[in-house]
Amino acid sequence: MPYVEVRGNSIRVKWWSGEYRLDADDKPTKKKIYDSASGPEDGVPFRDEDEAYNYGLDRESDVRNRRNRRKSTDRVNMGDYCDTWLAETSLRPQSNKTYRKRIRAVIKPYWSTWMVDEITPIEYAAFERHIRGKYSDNYAKDILGQFKLLMNDAVVKYRLRDESPIIQQRRRGRYQKKVTRRPKRALPITAVHQLAENAYHVWGFPGWVYIWTIAFTGMRPPGEMYGLQRGYSSVHWPQSEPDPDARAEAAGRYEHLHALRIEYQTYAVDREAVLAGPKYDSHRTLVIPPFLHEMHAALLASHDQPWVFLSITGKPLLGTDFDDTYWQPIRDGADARPASPQARRPARPTIPAVPEMAGEAIYRLRHWHKALLDEPGDIPRVAVEGRMGHELPGVEGVYSEVTVAMEERVVSYLQAVWEKRVVSEGLWMPPFPTPLPSCEANEVFPLFSGLRVLE
Repeated sequence: MPYVEVRGNSIRVKWWSGEYRLDADDKPTKKKIYDSASGPEDGVPFRDEDEAYNYGLDRESDVRNRRNRRKSTDRVNMGDYCDTWLAETSLRPQSNKTYRKRIRAVIKPYWSTWMVDEITPIEYAAFERHIRGKYSDNYAKDILGQFKLLMNDAVVKYRLRDESPIIQQRRRGRYQKKVTRRPKRALPITAVHQLAENAYHVWGFPGWVYIWTIAFTGMRPPGEMYGLQRGYSSVHWPQSEPDPDARAEAAGRYEHLHALRIEYQTYAVDREAVLAGPKYDSHRTLVIPPFLHEMHAALLASHDQPWVFLSITGKPLLGTDFDDTYWQPIRDGADARPASPQARRPARPTIPAVPEMAGEAIYRLRHWHKALLDEPGDIPRVAVEGRMGHELPGVEGVYSEVTVAMEERVVSYLQAVWEKRVVSEGLWMPPFPTPLPSCEANEVFPLFSGLRVLE
């Protein structure tokens, strides 16, 4: 219960703050910590003892119901809070890097002079208008979503605010259609073929296979594509699977199918290349059509490295400037150029642009693969979403499973698409590379990279 002290003309009330004093080892003792006030507001005294007592009761009610506000001396600046939040956020390095960029580039500069508990719904609305007016729809959505996380944690985890300034309310005023996705241009397979042909002239046979692999597997670039190792390719897997139980199960299931395994992605942490699980831990097995398996077999026979895809210079792709060096000329075209022995650069013909992909990221090919699987209408949704690395929500996801018959249907359909829309149309094909002499002698190359696995 609160108690009131009267000293001359001043009235003061004390109440338990909900905390205990700490001992020398920073452990709570039984001695309570009290807060106090001399009036309902700064500079305004209590009228009488009853008002002071009722004020103390209200504060103790706030403590019991976890609504108590911190004292002004404990208030936290938004810049300091952002640093604390980042330091205590437990995410994978790539996600931490993304969150840190958003906070340092946008959130901290805007709110650096504010205290955490000063931000009201009105100020947040101004911030939202600023963000949506300055940045693209997707980036604005990411920034505002992260700011919402910051405010929710300020209320629930750190108790720096009573409630979030982000108010969810039903629509009022003039209707505005929600932008849910970026409009997509039609992307015929001839445009995908042109990308693959351009990639061959930019990058060689690895580029040709790289484009068709994304288009016919839906693998995520860059991480899953960079991280595909020889031991998880259809040429060696599942016989190369390190887990004996998983190897035995997969060998029986895929006895008559070609399949590769998405087990890792690769990225850099503190300038060190590491392996990590795929996005959302979407470990999965992808059956692939025979034509793609033959491409992978020819590619792996042409080099002795543990990675399936190598750079122009024969090194891991992780160290390349992929967008500028590879993707931009593949998508936007480039002028012809002579060979340059000093730069170890071969001659290159004129490369035409692919207008259907203008301004698009290579990730568009993953979307194309999803649409390709949806076209026939007889491939079950669980097989399509499982191939994309997604989980079906609700009861459908609990009771559904991908069967061998579904995977056989995927393989036969993809092979038919290749034969009908590419081979039968007489589209250009590159020669397969010459196998290494050691490959013809059945020498076993390294199946795995040996990189540190990030838990």
